[in-house]
Amino acid sequence: MALTAGIVGLPNVGKSTLFNAITKAGVEAANYPFATIDPNVGMVEVPDERLDELTKLVQPKKTVPTTFEFTDIAGIVKGASQGEGLGNKFLSHIRQVDAICHVVRCFDDENITHVEGRIDPLGDIETINLELVLADLESIDKRYTRVSKIARTKDKEAVAELTILDKIKPVLEAGRSARTIEFTDEEQDYVKSLFLLTTKPILYVANVAEDEVSDTENNAYVKQVREFASTENSQVIVVSARAEEEIAELDDEDKAEFLEALGIEESGLDQLIKAAYDLLGFATYFTAGVQEVRAWTFKKGMKAPQCAGVIHTDFERGFIRAETVSYEDLKQYGSMAAAKEAGRVRLEGKEYVVQDGDVMLFRFNV
Repeated sequence: MALTAGIVGLPNVGKSTLFNAITKAGVEAANYPFATIDPNVGMVEVPDERLDELTKLVQPKKTVPTTFEFTDIAGIVKGASQGEGLGNKFLSHIRQVDAICHVVRCFDDENITHVEGRIDPLGDIETINLELVLADLESIDKRYTRVSKIARTKDKEAVAELTILDKIKPVLEAGRSARTIEFTDEEQDYVKSLFLLTTKPILYVANVAEDEVSDTENNAYVKQVREFASTENSQVIVVSARAEEEIAELDDEDKAEFLEALGIEESGLDQLIKAAYDLLGFATYFTAGVQEVRAWTFKKGMKAPQCAGVIHTDFERGFIRAETVSYEDLKQYGSMAAAKEAGRVRLEGKEYVVQDGDVMLFRFNV
């Protein structure tokens, strides 16, 4: 299940530095956890302490984490929606990602110029958001013209479409993102078919100076970003891209010491990966055996057969049942056998909704 988040931002906000931290982590890490698969795409593992603990309990021959892709989107300038700068490339790349990580400059540094000549996080957010809104508005206007003609013939489907377009169009014309609109489940299915840029979930990444990463409450720029994000029900992750570049080159022991010196418990990159993963409504279940302990990504709300299909379509097609135990129970009892003796291992059927942290063994027949 490929998951991709696009990193966007104005020039000199720390976007490329943050992406470099991702790709450097890929270069330095051994085995599979990180890998750079393209000059502008970095694949990282989703940090999960549970996977480490399961590995200690089971001691498998190999451990495989679930992964997440980050794409370094081309920089944007005003007029991108009209093709200015690398606008067309920027917009086409955003259409291909599942979520947007918008890096916003929240630090002062006279040695690093700002494209607009001033540090203004809200202005930066507005610049990019407006370009996305304008691109969506152009797309909606074209569709609106076609659908409204058909709707005049009393075509029921066209009339229903026009109702939704009438809901979206004035919001975009007011300069707001379509993600701020509440849609019914039925409307959501249609909205997805529009492939709008401003319906993609967004995560704001406030990039601060290295010496401010442990005390962001007093950063006025970060406060502005948080206040704005709250109007969209969006999340804000605070990082120091420069520090993340350094952290990515350290081994685990040195990394722990560096984080302690910074006054933080978890790297910003790890926080970003987890937040982007959660933003898309994904969760993790595990399979655990002596050959392999592995994390698998699934969409929250999926039932057992669908989750079995994440491993292989045959598993879903021939699904019989799933031996299931929660990670917490397995950790508490120390082994699957002990968990079974305690009555904590369940046999779940086709209607079981898989939970984050489930450890599962699928039984199937094809």
